[in-house]
Amino acid sequence: MATKKETVAAILDSLAPLPMRARAMFGEYGLYCDERFTALICNDTLYVKPTAIAAEFLADSHLAPPYDGAKDHYAVPADRLDDREWLQAFITRTAAELPPPKPKKAKTKKTP
Repeated sequence: MATKKETVAAILDSLAPLPMRARAMFGEYGLYCDERFTALICNDTLYVKPTAIAAEFLADSHLAPPYDGAKDHYAVPADRLDDREWLQAFITRTAAELPPPKPKKAKTKKTP
């Protein structure tokens, strides 16, 4: 079951004004905060990457794989998505624990 665009829009709205963007990935979405891959939205559920800080926000009982074969992430309960302050703190602190994106290599033109 693919995630609805309305779900992505609602989650991004709850996270505004954080520097967030969503990227479509195989019918689901990756969420980036400060260009750091922070969470996934799969089957209309927000899954936050596990970090040392996550235990302050959710119990280990919320760990679940976002899709078959994936590592466990923290599944955010639907009722917590409306708690903007809590959700923004969770995402901001998680992003701060993740490494920054690697710089992209410049494309070189091939000469004939």
